Amino acid sequence: MNPVAPDRADFMAAELDGSRHAFFHPQDRSHGLADMSIRAPLRERATEMETPLRKDQETLLRGVRPNIVQSIRAFRVHDLQETARALGHHFLYANLAHAQSKQDILELIATQFTFPAHFGKNFDALYDCMTDPLHKSGPQPGFIVVLEQIPTTAKFDKEAREQLLDIFRDAADYWSDRKIAFRCFYSFL
Repeated sequence: MNPVAPDRADFMAAELDGSRHAFFHPQDRSHGLADMSIRAPLRERATEMETPLRKDQETLLRGVRPNIVQSIRAFRVHDLQETARALGHHFLYANLAHAQSKQDILELIATQFTFPAHFGKNFDALYDCMTDPLHKSGPQPGFIVVLEQIPTTAKFDKEAREQLLDIFRDAADYWSDRKIAFRCFYSFL
């Protein structure tokens, strides 16, 4: 077994926290290298024990581009919300299960995203509320948006669903140009 010699960082860390263990004291080598080979793995284990069991929130989005609109698939809403909180991003959530038409969708989004009362309830107004006013209000940390249970009804057909998602894709592009993360996750009912 190769003994692990302490480096200068170990000595400095010990001096900074005020401890004067023989292992860390540069002049005292009486405990020898065998003692050091035991302490290094113990230090590594202590570091492992301080690491939370749950994965770091950033790893949840590791494979997700910073500006994208994609199906929610394997992600859970709660995990996305926690990730947004951990990253300091805005979390916008809309459950659209009770909507039947484009107007219902826009009203639910406006209510759940707390858009201003003057929101025009059309796709152009939706894009405007997701971009320019937010940009003008000051620096933005990033966004995680969830559109859950987008209806698949005759009044909100495939073309309307694609138009809705295109608004969020355009918003993702808008924020990408400003180097701000904008991730939108959606599911269909």
